[in-house]
Amino acid sequence: MMSSLKEKGIEAFIWDFFGKILIYGSSFMVTIILARLLTPSDFGIIATIMAIIGIASVLFDIGLAGALIQRKRVLDIHYSSVFYFNILVGFLLTMLMYLFAPSIAEFYNNLALESYLESISIIFTLIALHTVQSVILKRNLDYKQLTKLNFMASFSSGVLGVILALLGFSIWSLILQVLFREAIYNILIWRISLWKPTLTFSLKALKQLWVYGFYMFLAQLLTTVYQKLDYIIIAKLFPAATLGYFHQAKQLNNLAITYFSSSLMSVLFPLLSKIQYDTVRFQAVVINILSVVSIVTFFILGELYLISDEFIILLLGEQWGETIYYFKLFLLSAFAYPISALMVDILKSRGESKKFLRLEIYKTIIMFLNLFVLYYFTIELFLYSLIVTSTLATLLNIRFAVDEIKLSMMSIVKPIIIEMILTIGVVVLVSYLVSGLCDYFIVLMLVKGLLFLFLYIFLHWVLMIESFKYMKDEYKNFREKRRAS
Repeated sequence: MMSSLKEKGIEAFIWDFFGKILIYGSSFMVTIILARLLTPSDFGIIATIMAIIGIASVLFDIGLAGALIQRKRVLDIHYSSVFYFNILVGFLLTMLMYLFAPSIAEFYNNLALESYLESISIIFTLIALHTVQSVILKRNLDYKQLTKLNFMASFSSGVLGVILALLGFSIWSLILQVLFREAIYNILIWRISLWKPTLTFSLKALKQLWVYGFYMFLAQLLTTVYQKLDYIIIAKLFPAATLGYFHQAKQLNNLAITYFSSSLMSVLFPLLSKIQYDTVRFQAVVINILSVVSIVTFFILGELYLISDEFIILLLGEQWGETIYYFKLFLLSAFAYPISALMVDILKSRGESKKFLRLEIYKTIIMFLNLFVLYYFTIELFLYSLIVTSTLATLLNIRFAVDEIKLSMMSIVKPIIIEMILTIGVVVLVSYLVSGLCDYFIVLMLVKGLLFLFLYIFLHWVLMIESFKYMKDEYKNFREKRRAS
């Protein structure tokens, strides 16, 4: 049973991870094209809109989706009740967005925002239509289907966005791209989903899920508000173009780290939920996953920090040069997200929603200090302070997690510190070696990337780092099983 669950979890992670590479890779290519067709101001405006939508979207199922995944026994009445509840909330959010669009536009002193917000408000209803079907696929670790659906929806909407941009639709190409993606995803998932809602609804079923979901909802609300408020503040205080640069830097950072770790965590949550009562097995899984997260995270960060100057200019063009500095500062704190996400999933999968909420409150107090820096000072100082507060929040996550599953703090912190020191050392060494090498962007980027890869692997091999040994052994076992099959 353990081997079967492990293999299913690995298969789900592979599909989700490489699927995200495919999906976000194609989306990134679309972004590259759109970045050369549209202006930083256009991207700043759409970033403002999506930040508003992101905060409102938390109100969708008030934590019920997570409860459906975490709950051991789920009946059809649970699924149907959540589905109809989501439809109701989605429709209400659509109406509220439409009605308050003039007030929001007035707040930002941008009358054009009114028509944009009115048009995109239907997105809440579109998302509500597929939430339960997506949850069922995640609960069953069927990431193969999820990957296919997401790729087809993202690719087709991306093509539409490029065509509209070429035709001169400006920011409307971005808005219609977002709406088209949700519409296509709905059509596809309703066609393949074996589950269909029945004409049943139960408040009792919602209350059963609400016991767990309520605390998760409050925690998610705090996290989402913090994650989106930087956009809200920058959009209010700075020109739209500045938010455009900031948005591209944050998106590149997300593409590099957040999407890798989100693949792992989206699979890990349902996987850990299945073994939540087996503490010894739970501990082993966490330690092994931490090994993978640490080595991959710091490798990606080191590579990107070295090649960021050439990478951004080559892909987005000279007009996006201001994005480079923001991106490098983001990378310095980016290690925190994957580590924190793993620790948070430990609490979520164990059903400790009250502890999770308390943890999120503590972290939010720490992280909100950044927003005061942003409001009263500069974006650059905000990103520097993010390094400190992200580190403190990560340590807080680790403390709560190790207390829950009876592990020592050092067993979690040690591999993280080792990877951090190795990465910093290799980055400094490569920067010194390539200093003044040449002025050709592509050549310089390739030399930096390959040199970092070689030195990073070489040092892990020479020093016999545990995380490297674990990944090498797992890869060897995977190959042997493939040959045997």
